[in-house]
Formats: sequence, structure tokens, C-alpha cells
Amino acid sequence: MNSHTQISNSKQIQLRIDGASCASCVAKIETALSAVSGVEIAQMNLADRVATVSGSAETKQLVRAVEALGYTAHSLENTSTQQLMTDNEVADRAHYRQLVINTVVALGLGIPLMIYGMFIGEMTVNTTGERVGWGLVGIATLSVMASAGRHFYIGGWKSIWTHTANMDTLIALGTGAAWLYSMLVVFAPHWLPELARHVYFEATAMIIGLINLGLALEIKARGRTSESIKRLIGLQSRSARVIRNGQEIDLPIEHIVTEDEIRVRPGDKIPVDGVVIEGQTSIDESMLTGEPMPVSKQAQDPVSAGTLNTIGTIVFRATRIGQDTKLAQIIEMVKHAQNAKPPIGRLADKIAAYFVPTIMIIAVFTALMWLNFGPSPRIAFAMVCAMTVLIIACPCALGLATPMSVMVGVGKAAEAGVLIRNGEALQSASQITAMVLDKTGTITKGKPAVSDIVPVSGVNEESLLVLAASLEAGSEHPLASALTSAAQTAQLASEPVTEFAAVIGHGITGTIADQRVLFGNQKLMQDHQIDINSQLADAQALAKAGKTPMFLAKDGALQGIIAVADPIKTDSIAAIKRLKDEGIRVIMLTGDNRATAAAVAAEVGVDEFMAEVLPEDKLAKIRALQAENHVVGMTGDGINDAPALAQANVGFAIGTGTDVAIESADITLMRDSLHGLADAIAVSKATLRNIKQNLFGAFIYNTAGVPIAAGILYPLTGVLLNPIIAGGAMALSSVTVVLNAGRLRWFHTQS
Repeated sequence: MNSHTQISNSKQIQLRIDGASCASCVAKIETALSAVSGVEIAQMNLADRVATVSGSAETKQLVRAVEALGYTAHSLENTSTQQLMTDNEVADRAHYRQLVINTVVALGLGIPLMIYGMFIGEMTVNTTGERVGWGLVGIATLSVMASAGRHFYIGGWKSIWTHTANMDTLIALGTGAAWLYSMLVVFAPHWLPELARHVYFEATAMIIGLINLGLALEIKARGRTSESIKRLIGLQSRSARVIRNGQEIDLPIEHIVTEDEIRVRPGDKIPVDGVVIEGQTSIDESMLTGEPMPVSKQAQDPVSAGTLNTIGTIVFRATRIGQDTKLAQIIEMVKHAQNAKPPIGRLADKIAAYFVPTIMIIAVFTALMWLNFGPSPRIAFAMVCAMTVLIIACPCALGLATPMSVMVGVGKAAEAGVLIRNGEALQSASQITAMVLDKTGTITKGKPAVSDIVPVSGVNEESLLVLAASLEAGSEHPLASALTSAAQTAQLASEPVTEFAAVIGHGITGTIADQRVLFGNQKLMQDHQIDINSQLADAQALAKAGKTPMFLAKDGALQGIIAVADPIKTDSIAAIKRLKDEGIRVIMLTGDNRATAAAVAAEVGVDEFMAEVLPEDKLAKIRALQAENHVVGMTGDGINDAPALAQANVGFAIGTGTDVAIESADITLMRDSLHGLADAIAVSKATLRNIKQNLFGAFIYNTAGVPIAAGILYPLTGVLLNPIIAGGAMALSSVTVVLNAGRLRWFHTQS
């Protein structure tokens, strides 16, 4: 059963976290938040440093729990998504500038030292002059550590003080140990064997510089992951032309109230949600729905904030403003989904919680092995290998692997008109093996329309339609609107009707131009002794095709048949084929009769269907499929679909459906098209594939890198991994993860 309905009544609190640097930080913060009384779910996104907590806990308790770990936290309550993103951009720009400065400072010392050691002289201490010279270099290195590397050492100290360990701990221990060892060589070279009197100031400076460079590149690349949110926010108008007291005035969007009448001219964005009361136009809704074709709008039609008016001028009445507009809700839904974490991401965080302490133990074990079994100078080998293990194993890439991909993937889905609510849905959608589809309003349009007009010989179609539409004009039958709409489309005027009567279950009767007219089913005709034998075969063929045939008679003589059907959406056949091509078992469920269901199923290519089902039958079918070990997707648009949507592994709601269905679903399709299903699954698979690539890269990098750093290849090759190379590789691993996640931005759906 999906998780959305389980936590939908919980209060959600978002906290901005500062000081978190890796997956270990995320795991510790989530554990601390989860331990607070009243917390149901706590998730943190390392990519944008936001923790989302569901439950009844108070904000102050949550902030205290985070700060007890040595991090900084503050509430994002009353902070809009736009303001949060603006604040994040300002903070990231400032942080980027500082990291660039740190990189220049550290590499400005480290590169000349490395060049000296490689091409000019030995980095050893034996004479008094060398002691003085390298002592000055040690002081310069200390200044680099205190400036460019300050944040690593502060973070490392906090982690030790709070009995935790993270990326900063490893960097601080590795570079700090290298500097202390080097200063020992400078001040007391006689304590060490001659071969061990090597200084590693260049390693400390270069590692600090390279890691700062990696963090700067990461921020630069990371800034593009939230482009979808920025584009959605960019759709919001800043002002609107409001009609008050007969005058048109331009007002800031914040001053609009419900029931305001707003004029929108060609080229203007719709500022808030509303209903058209005057004029006609076409509106481009592509940024909200992914549908490229403009949608015509006239009186009584809804309009949504952020959509673009193209050709006409309209006046509409505001119905939803501010955070209640569909656009604002979409932005919040996308943002919430981007901060969500699929199960595969939580697994990575659990591993990371034990990763750093394990690496510290491995580093100590490595040092002990070199001290006991290594060649001379043992202490130098032990120090270098232990430092290299600490540096290369920093789990930065591990912490970014999942959230970066999720942020980009959810954004791409939103651009295609697919709104994903949570991380579980994002992951489960890629694993769907069975898709259950409601018929009415999902496969079909859900609005009956005239499909066939079959007059008897000597009667034309127009006169037949006029008689039927004239009768139905006074009817409240569900099929009445189909007939009146068909007549309006054909520009046929209705005739006045007298003596109108509805015959329940059979049809309607009335008098038009002094002629008695009957319109209804076969039973109505039989009751009035109307001979229908000439068209009985036609009626049966129409019924077999899933249509509803109705006979029309005038003055006791049959005039013809008009059939009404719920037309299949133009792209349902192609969309269902896409699902079947993915190896997904497609099942149609409907409350309609078996003949209609069979006809629709045959037309759209669905091999398995159930007709005349009740809501509880749909629910039972979902459970039966799950019992067969299927991962089940359910798609519907009505209130009767809500239980099945909630039971399915992934519930898909058609965005044009009821609010109850949308609230019960994990994924909402903003377009009235089943192509959104295939698009959602395609984006989900691409995102999960990207996450797995990132996690594989991060895990392989660490698991393969640590043994090499520890010196496992030394007995075979006589070569050790240089700590500087380890630092550079560690920094670039994070950049690689971010860039790989960025590849999702180029993913395109087929529809």
C-alpha cells in the first residue's frame, strides 16, 4: 500500500541544515530527528541541505536535536519556495566564491611544493638549514590549514566532540596527521630513522586545495539541478489587471482576492486560478501539463495560474489565489518529491552511518600492519598509508548519489506533466509489472458523444438529430448533453417541445410541430407498437460495438437510430501499446456492461478486462495481483477509484479527475492522456538507473580505493598511492556523481 495516505494527516516541518557534508552526516541527522518524540518520518536531502520531518513534534525540539550534533538548523516555516531558492542561490554563490579563494590559497602553496619535490630537491630534513626552511614552510602550511581548511577542522572537531564521524573527520585526521608528522621531522629529526625524515606539507596543502576545488565544482554543477522548479516559479505573474468598481487597475499579485474580476490580454500570463466569465481565447498550458497544443477557453471554463493567454482577451473571476493555486500546489509537490528519498537511497544512508567509523578502524589497522610488517622506514610508510586511506574514503559522492538524481528526475517528470509525490513512488514506478486501468474517463473521455446517426430511407441525418436534440433539451438524462452538443456543433436549431414526458428506464416522449415523437430504447418502441425490424440488426451491431443505440419514431413511424458512446481518447491505443511493449500486463476494470467493456478492450488492445465491477471489486483485483507478486500500478479519475489507488503499489490519478482521486494517488498526470503513464515509468526507470550508476561508482570507488590506499599493491609493484592523488580523486568523485545526475536533464519522453 502506498505511503502517501499513511502520512497525509501529519504536520510537516522543513529545516535548513548547515554544516552537513556527507552521507554520514545525513544518516546521523535523520537518526537524531527520528528519535524526537512525535516524529513519524525524517528525511534529509544533502543536495539542498533541507530536512523534512512529518509528525507532531515541535520545531524547537527538532532544532535542538540537530544542534546537539554540532550542526546548525533553522525552520523554513513561512518561507516560500521562491524565497528558499533565492536564499540558497545567494548562499551558494557566497560559498562558491569562498571555496575558490580557499582553492587558490591552498594550491598556491601546494603546487610549488609538489614541483619542488618532484623536480628540484629532496623533501627531507637532515641539516639545520633544512630544519629552518621546512619549519617556515610548516608555518605557511598551518596558515593554509587555518584559512582554506578551517571548515574541515571545525567540522572534524565538532564530530569528535559529539561522538560522531563524518567527511570532515577523515580530512581533518588525514591532513592533520601529515602536518604533525612533518613538524615532528622538523623539530626532532634525530628521533626518526634517516629514511623516515620526509615532510608532507605539500600533501596537506594539495589535499585541502583539491577538496575545496571539488566542492566548488560540485556547487557549480549542482546549481542546475533545480531548473525545473525555477521554470515553474518563473511562470508566476507579479501583477494583474483587476476590474474594481468599473475601473481596471494594475495590482501586485499579492493584493488579489477571491471573486476579483481580472482581465487578461493576448500574451499575458494567467495570474491566479479562476473561471472565465467573458470572452474567448486559446491558452497555452504546456508548462503545467506538458500538452503542446493550446486549449480553447470560453465562459465557465477554468483557467490556471502560470498558463499563457495566446490570442483572445478574456475576463475571469478569481477562485484560488496565493498558495492555493494549482501552480503553487504543483511547485510544492515537486519540491516535496525532490526532497523525498526512495528506498534505495535510505539503504545507502544506513551503510554510510557505519562507513566512516569503519574507515577509521581500517586506517588504524593499516598503520599497525606497516609498523609491524612494513619495510623501513616503517613509521613513514604507516603514516602515509593511513593518511591516504582516510582521504580517499570520504563518502561525499555516496551522500550525493541519490538526492542529485531524484531532484533532476522529478523535475523532468514535472516538465512532462507528471507530478510525483514521494520517493517510494519514484522507485516503485520503475518496477511495475501490472497496470490496472479504469475505463471511463481514463481510457475513454468520460463524456458521452453522438457516434452514429442511422436514418431510415427518406429521412436525412439533420432532421433526425434536430428531433432528438429538441426532445433532450428538456431532459436531465446523462446522454442529453451529447445530443444537444452534437446539434450545436452542426449549427442546428432546436424545435419547441410540448407535452414532454420522461419514461423511466425507457426514454422520453414529446410533441414537436403537432407530431408525437418518441426517443428511447427497444422497449419504448415495443410499448408504442413501433415497427423497428428494419433497423434491429443495425441496433444490435452498434450495441456489440459498445455503443448505446436509441430509436426515434414520429407519428408512429420509425425515423432512425442515433447511437451515443463514450469515445476513446485519441492516444489511448498508442499509450497502452507503449505499456505492453515494456512487458507490463495491462488490465481494464469498469462498472460498465460486458458488451461495452469488451468492445473498448478490443479497440485499445487490452487482452484482460473485468466488467460490471464495484469499487470493492477493483480493490480486490489489486490485492489479487499483489498476491501474485506483481508490482501494481492503478490509474483512475473518479471517487470510486480512490480505494484501489491507495491499495496499489503506485497510484496514478488523471489530473482532470476528482480531488479525492488525486489525493489518493502517488503520481498525478496533469495531461488527460495515458501517455503520462509510460512517461512516468520511463522517467522513473531513467532516474533509478542513474541512481544505481551513482551508487555503484561511489561504492566501487571507496571499496576499490581503500585497499590500494592501504598499500595492498606495494608487495607486487613497489608503488604506493600518493595522498595527493587520493585527495584529488576523492574530490572529483563527487563532481562525477553530480555531472552524471545532470545527464538526466537531457532525457526526453516519447509522447
